[in-house]
Amino acid sequence: MRLQRDERPDERSSEPRGDRRDGPVGPCGPEVPSAPLDRLLAASVARRFYLGNQSKVEIAKEFDISRFKVARLLDAAVAHDIVRIDITVPAEIDAPLGQALAGRFGLRHAVVVNLMDGEGAEGGTARPAGPAGRHRVSRWLGTAAAQLLSATAEEGDVIGLDGSPEVDALSEAVNRLPPCDVVQLTGVHGPDLARDPAVAAVRRTAAAGGGGAFPLYVPFVLPDAATATVLRSQPAVAGTAHRFGRITRAVVGIGAWGAGLSTMYDALGDAERETYRASGACADVAGHVLDASGEVIRTELNARMICVSAAELRAVPELIGVSGGARGAEAIRAVLKSGLLTSVVTDTATARRLLWHDGADDTARTVSSPRTTE
Repeated sequence: MRLQRDERPDERSSEPRGDRRDGPVGPCGPEVPSAPLDRLLAASVARRFYLGNQSKVEIAKEFDISRFKVARLLDAAVAHDIVRIDITVPAEIDAPLGQALAGRFGLRHAVVVNLMDGEGAEGGTARPAGPAGRHRVSRWLGTAAAQLLSATAEEGDVIGLDGSPEVDALSEAVNRLPPCDVVQLTGVHGPDLARDPAVAAVRRTAAAGGGGAFPLYVPFVLPDAATATVLRSQPAVAGTAHRFGRITRAVVGIGAWGAGLSTMYDALGDAERETYRASGACADVAGHVLDASGEVIRTELNARMICVSAAELRAVPELIGVSGGARGAEAIRAVLKSGLLTSVVTDTATARRLLWHDGADDTARTVSSPRTTE
């Protein structure tokens, strides 16, 4: 049994010293359930307390024991691995840095996750780079984005999700949402359209709220514009694409233009990458490539993709961008300049670069997002 409740099952300080009628207690520790019946009782008590949200008094009345024994059984359940306590948020949130970031860029929400080892950013060691390090960063940021989505989503929302690793992590971390439809914003990257992580993320997130799932069963990039046109007319594809304009809340990963830093970059061939690079590619979001000034770069490749348009993204009332790690600040800054984002989830190092441009003298050059926060 795993628990995610903040309340500590410890009321022994209030127990009368002479009360030992409910069973033996070790001189320095919690009661040890020595018989199978005791383990079953400890598990039953723990289930009611942690999963059923019953009070110790209610549990004591049900089992006809004292509330002090309930407390001892809860202690024993943890001490003897009947209950395992997991802290599901893998890193700490830096609230002051998030507030500073939101204020600087006019964002509705800015969640900053401390991804440093140790007690804090100042004394810790940076997480390792490379594919494994980037994967861990995506998982942590996706988990934080899931918390933000759960806290802000409302019944009747239409939620849009792209196919980024951060959104995949979000879909695994989100536990509960109000009833919402969930729409896939971009095509899939793998050969198995039905089992692609982007499709699975939409289904998982929709299941968390009991809403409808609207996946997009098309490749991320199609061979030519004619194929894209034919697919757009297919009922299933058209039904999903028709909902792009109804999206009220969306979460998208922000990629930096480089190998391993962008799902879009990795999906393209060398010639296509170079075409964008020559045009000043700096970041990509939901199938759109932006230069450092925040302008969307348009090429013939746009006609070969079925995804939410930049205009539809801009019309989404709440658009949460998620990015961090290597070159994260450069990419986020470009998307902020585009005016697409209302909220950001990132890490402490990236947030500091966004605020200070890697130097105190550069603070004044930071540009606020033109997106309204009303």
